[in-house]
Amino acid sequence: MKLLSYLAVFLFATSFLQAQVKPETAQIPDSVFSKTVSINKDFLVYKPKNYTSEKTLPLMIFLHGMGERGSDILKAKKHGPSKEAESKKDFPFLLVVPQCLKDIKAGKGKGWWKPNDLELLLKHVKKNYKVDEKRIYLTGLSMGGFGSWAWAAKSPKHFAAVAPICGGGNPKAAKSLKKLPIWTFHGDKDNVVNIKKTQVIVDALKKAKGNIKFTIYPGVKHDSWTQTYANPELYTWFLSHSKK
Repeated sequence: MKLLSYLAVFLFATSFLQAQVKPETAQIPDSVFSKTVSINKDFLVYKPKNYTSEKTLPLMIFLHGMGERGSDILKAKKHGPSKEAESKKDFPFLLVVPQCLKDIKAGKGKGWWKPNDLELLLKHVKKNYKVDEKRIYLTGLSMGGFGSWAWAAKSPKHFAAVAPICGGGNPKAAKSLKKLPIWTFHGDKDNVVNIKKTQVIVDALKKAKGNIKFTIYPGVKHDSWTQTYANPELYTWFLSHSKK
């Protein structure tokens, strides 16, 4: 009986390891990196099992929070859809995870997501990976939620859908965002980023008759991302949207 038990554990562990998708570490070329302000040269790429050089795939870009800034790229996968990409055999997205540096490269100031940096990254990714440009999705948490709102507002044409989590947006951006499908999430007890930061942009988008969906988690503090990224409905929602 013990031998059978050990065998069962071994087979389960083996199948689990086989199911895991490990990210590859890619680099922005020097010619591009020299133009950036606060982004790590390294970024992570998760390729689905069915990734080939012929077939285009939907691209998901994930922006991490403030606690994952730095120059150790593996920190960037601590939270977010990386866990889903690593554990699901059928995760259907090409997932790209950049990292924000703690400090900006020139002058004074702390690192923050800069849409111009992310534009350069996206251009590089589209050039070097098989991306379905009608299905590019953006999501991020906390600082990455702010970054998602800001980048989407600057360049809504890039994205088929956006999902910012517990990060606020500028209500003045509602006009540029109103045609973009957005699903945003926030805990009503968030003691790091007040839910009002999301509510103001949601209200502005509703007033502008935007395509906005807002999920509020009752009693949840800052970590509204764990249950969001574990929810299969989020990924189904993303894939239901494609640019015309």
